[in-house]
Amino acid sequence: MKFTLHFGNNTFPDLAGAVRMVKIAEAAGFDSVVAVDHVVFPHKYTSVYPYAPDGRLPGGPGGALPDPLIWMAAMAAVTTKLRFMTGVIILPLRNPLVLAKQVATLDHMSGGRVELGIGVGWLKEEFEAVGVPFEKRGARSDEYIAVMRKLWAEDGVSFDGRFVTFDEVSSNPKPVRRAVPIVIGGHSEAAAKRAGRLGDGFFPSIGAQVDTVPLFDVVRRAAGEAGRDPKAVEIMAGCPELLPGSTADPRAAIEARAKQGVSRIILPVWRFQPDLDDSLGRFGETVIRALG
Repeated sequence: MKFTLHFGNNTFPDLAGAVRMVKIAEAAGFDSVVAVDHVVFPHKYTSVYPYAPDGRLPGGPGGALPDPLIWMAAMAAVTTKLRFMTGVIILPLRNPLVLAKQVATLDHMSGGRVELGIGVGWLKEEFEAVGVPFEKRGARSDEYIAVMRKLWAEDGVSFDGRFVTFDEVSSNPKPVRRAVPIVIGGHSEAAAKRAGRLGDGFFPSIGAQVDTVPLFDVVRRAAGEAGRDPKAVEIMAGCPELLPGSTADPRAAIEARAKQGVSRIILPVWRFQPDLDDSLGRFGETVIRALG
């Protein structure tokens, strides 16, 4: 079992705090840290945030939310083993050629320690502000995944799609393995099916207001129907029983998640505050090294 800390960039938007956190996490044995994404925060929105009971984004428009890729680049520079994942970047808001270059560069410079978690987005007003159609964002995301993988894998590539067209272009440097793992985020059946068809992993948000466990089987079925090995899609999930203050048996909690097919447990880093040295260090000793 691998263990990941979520909400890295918005919990620690300042350089000193972020550096301290990732160094403690690396020393404790965590596999990775997740950075979240929004390009802008619309002051007036009616879209429903699906990961909170009140349907509203946590915090407010004045809260600091560093760009996830730039934050990850800074944190990769002060660590050696810790991996970093966007959780999730809103893919249809990005030009896929530009994003492919940014992600490949980060992966190349970090020694292959990057994963691209993607989502199709839910905040219509953000799409409107950026000037990207909200409709067909799922189909757009599928095509963008294909574009990026092609640019990462080879040179002199062409693409003639519904949203993207180009002829004989190259993008370098390549990722270390000529690919970057793409993790599909979301709590819907459509997201689970996308993960099965296209993803290297599936990450239903730990704050989803629905039971996401049934989606694990949707992922596996979709992978099989696409001719892929269902086991090749890494399943990620939260585990409240492992959070500070829980009285649950951590071994039993981990075993229960493993039986569901989960191979990476995602935990919100803010739950380990205020004493990160003690709480993350203790988690490393009693859970990661003892049970993981």
